[in-house]
Amino acid sequence: MTSLKHTWYMTLRHLRALARQPWYIAFTLVQPMIYLLLFGSLFQKITGLGHFGTADYIAYLTPGIVVMTAMFSGGWSGMGMVFDLDRGVMDRFLVSPVRRGSLINGRVAQGAIVAAIQALIILVVGLVRGARFDGGPLGVLALIASAVLLAAPFIALSNATALMVRKEESVIGAVNFILLPLTFTSSVFMAKDLMPGWMQTVARFNPANWAVEAARDAALQAHPDWGSIGTHLGLLAAFTVVAVALATRAFRAYQRSV
Repeated sequence: MTSLKHTWYMTLRHLRALARQPWYIAFTLVQPMIYLLLFGSLFQKITGLGHFGTADYIAYLTPGIVVMTAMFSGGWSGMGMVFDLDRGVMDRFLVSPVRRGSLINGRVAQGAIVAAIQALIILVVGLVRGARFDGGPLGVLALIASAVLLAAPFIALSNATALMVRKEESVIGAVNFILLPLTFTSSVFMAKDLMPGWMQTVARFNPANWAVEAARDAALQAHPDWGSIGTHLGLLAAFTVVAVALATRAFRAYQRSV
């Protein structure tokens, strides 16, 4: 119970810091909006090739942009950890009675909340742009859950990386090195059946693709395959558990080094 309370306190701390810079969420949405509006217009006729499950490319693209935004937002979370390390904030936490696990879990919880807010904003823009979600409210909730469950493990891994390298440049390099290939070997922009064979194989083991397929199936289909959606969400939840465990180990290693 104490761990949950401390996690909640740390989550509130990070949310208060975010409240002091509300433009952060707006700035993180600039690139996704460009993808949604420009790519949506550029490739609007590509659904004529088939395999997209919908004739409306905006409807197809919107869940992908939601998932991609959540993943990148999670990936950049480690920058806040580097900032706290440089200012000595983390060292002050180490001499406080706060539970050590909550220092990681609080960041994961705060990032998950941000991912949910970003998802809602992108969905509204998608609706304004003409997207329709036949899955209804339950499908939209599953879409948001997919985004949150993808953001969470990358938040943990980003913070683990920050604890190990402790440099902004290294975190930036690691984020781009990992997240860009994950994006383009998933069905964020393109139907999986139209991708090269080797990319389809990679997509089967790509957590970004798990989230995209679950989100898209839930939001776009009037009668979603909840078994497949549940499997993908379960895989993402398992990935989150592993990532948080790795981040906790990285934190313990940092604690031993100071």
